[in-house]
Amino acid sequence: MQLPVRSALSCMTAAALVAATPVRSDPPPRGFALVSGAAEREWEEKFKALPSPDSLRAYMQRLSARPHHVGSPWDKANAEWIRDRLAAWGWDASIERFDVLFPTPKERVVELVAPIRFRARLEEPAVPGDATSSQKSEQLPTYNAYSIDGDVTAPLVYVNYGVPADYERLERMGVSVKGAIVIARYGGSWRGIKPKVAAEHGAVGCLIYSDPRDDGYRVSDVFPGGPMRPPYGVQRGSVADMPLFAGDPLTPGVGATEGAKRLPLDQAPTLTRIPVLPLSYADAEPLLRALGGAVAPAEWRGALPLTYHVGPGPARVHLKVKSDWSIKPLYDVIGRLRGGDAADEWIVRGNHHDAWVNGATDPTAGQIALLEEARALGALARQGWRPRRTIVYAAWDGEEPGLLGSTEWVEAHADELARHAAVYINTDGNGRGFLSMGGSHSLERFVNDVAREVQDPETGMSAWKRLQLRRIARGSAHDRREARERPQLRIDPLGSGSDYTPFLQHAGVASLDLSYGAEGPGDGGVYHSIYDDWYWHSRFGDTSFVYGRALAQTVGLAVMRLAGAEVLPYEFGGLADAVNKYAREVRELLQQRQDSVRERNRQLAEGVFAAMNDPRAPEAPPPAKEVPPFLNFAPLDNGAAKLEASARQYDSLFARWTGRREPPDPAALATLNARLIAIERALTRDDGLPGRPWFRHQIYAPGFYTGYGVKTLPGIREAIEQERWGEAAAQTTRVGEVLDSAAAAIDAAAAALRPLAGG
Repeated sequence: MQLPVRSALSCMTAAALVAATPVRSDPPPRGFALVSGAAEREWEEKFKALPSPDSLRAYMQRLSARPHHVGSPWDKANAEWIRDRLAAWGWDASIERFDVLFPTPKERVVELVAPIRFRARLEEPAVPGDATSSQKSEQLPTYNAYSIDGDVTAPLVYVNYGVPADYERLERMGVSVKGAIVIARYGGSWRGIKPKVAAEHGAVGCLIYSDPRDDGYRVSDVFPGGPMRPPYGVQRGSVADMPLFAGDPLTPGVGATEGAKRLPLDQAPTLTRIPVLPLSYADAEPLLRALGGAVAPAEWRGALPLTYHVGPGPARVHLKVKSDWSIKPLYDVIGRLRGGDAADEWIVRGNHHDAWVNGATDPTAGQIALLEEARALGALARQGWRPRRTIVYAAWDGEEPGLLGSTEWVEAHADELARHAAVYINTDGNGRGFLSMGGSHSLERFVNDVAREVQDPETGMSAWKRLQLRRIARGSAHDRREARERPQLRIDPLGSGSDYTPFLQHAGVASLDLSYGAEGPGDGGVYHSIYDDWYWHSRFGDTSFVYGRALAQTVGLAVMRLAGAEVLPYEFGGLADAVNKYAREVRELLQQRQDSVRERNRQLAEGVFAAMNDPRAPEAPPPAKEVPPFLNFAPLDNGAAKLEASARQYDSLFARWTGRREPPDPAALATLNARLIAIERALTRDDGLPGRPWFRHQIYAPGFYTGYGVKTLPGIREAIEQERWGEAAAQTTRVGEVLDSAAAAIDAAAAALRPLAGG
């Protein structure tokens, strides 16, 4: 949009205020010339003073007042309220609707039919004093979205976290899950992996429960006396196979707009193959107590007052799931603040507004920071500030079921994003404590610089310094040394689980994911339950909303710098360093696999008959395996070397450009920035990863068997992990080619920068 019309007098007044303010002697923010950098710092100081804990508190009370899952009345009402707030603050705001598959439960049954009868409650009780916990008619029941319908009765088997390694352990114990219903505890992987792996091993149903060892009374006092999950608290959540693709299961790769071609329901590839339901630990305890068979390994035992057995039997369970599979509307709120001479370059910032129930911490604690940033940026615009680039603020709908709103928007606007999107910044909830930084490593130095500018509310030091000290105090020996010696704190690579996924891993847009937390309970104790509400957050979360203000300051400063810099502030040395690190890791992974197989085969050859004939041996020995073959990593190493050399050249030229007093002409900048934006795109391939072409990024992806957890160099790493040796060899070549392309893209940016840097 065009900024609101201001009188000539007000424009001159704003300009005079900036000109009259003493110029700081600090170096300009990365990407700014000296003159524009001085003005930028003055606007940043004005911005940091604007976010208000009182405003954040008021937003949360409004947004979390009622359950607001996809398709609910309050979900739509919140979207309209957010749109109206953005418009009132000077943004060009609108709602984009998409229509998606979102099942909700009609029938749910979990009952123990042998050796005794027990019917699970499958309901979270209201808590006295917690007003919203009693809004029963509006709450979604406890369930796992995208579980298929099913009605099965079968023996029960306990599978720990239900990850592939757990099934390998069961096999050595002589326990099969074929024809059984498995019960897994939350943790160890994303929840959708548990029914996926169970089905691969022949199970007919899956139950997922919250063990008090992980987020209940073993950790701290339970709600309402403390922050942790109470006996009947349940974690809702999607179990769609999102490592295949994110978004609407019926419209992979295209926006779920009116008239979009949809798959038949029985052909949707991301639905589970077996029925799934979540349980509280109060409902899970009688089922686990009824199990016989071998005692579970020590590391599998939770905190319930019972002996953990794996089964199968004598416990038999009846599981029934039946859902309403109708299409529901999504409401994405999109606000735009139009830029100046680089308006065709976009900085996109998002947080989702939908929740499983009231969702105070997840996601509203992040959404209120977004709103306060938008209010403050609108106020600066009325004072005369104007970004060079267009800023797009998005409140996504449908994140909880499977990143629906962000994915459908990215897919619907794919061509525009390919031309215009420079950076995406994501948040998803917020807590108190330490800054968490994840994202594209080309933005590592940039986000470190931003973190140095924000004061931690509890210690008074910078958010960056507090995080550095934490890593020195609590990290491994390597992490402590790196935190002391490395100029930038290393940021985390991104897997999945939030709305950056379609931007980074599908569209190739450089991305960041930011939040505060890890001091206090976070929302782990009430995650995706009816108790994640205003009552819990105001007692156990960011109770004074000072970390909401810190998040707004952090992300707002990042947005301002990205939107205002003459040269987009990427730095490619951090990317090259990360890629070299990941290349070393996959080489070491192969070596570890080779050494492990050799050692196991040696032990097997020496002791197999004794182990098999010893009645005291609790587990059968593993079979002999073929030693993994040699892989030629030369294409990967050569690509990484080219990337490092290109990064060094560009970063040297950039350092030479830094400190120029006046920015160069807009045409030269436009050429340079267009080439810079293309570099993250160069790290993708149109044909994507093996078996999942929707995921195009070759450096970062969610793991096929971890879900949220990241796999770096995923094509190579997962081929080695899954012992697909021909694929692993092919992937080293493919990734090497991608790194060559990225190096060439950096070289093209360097060629555009060289005349501007005077070299």
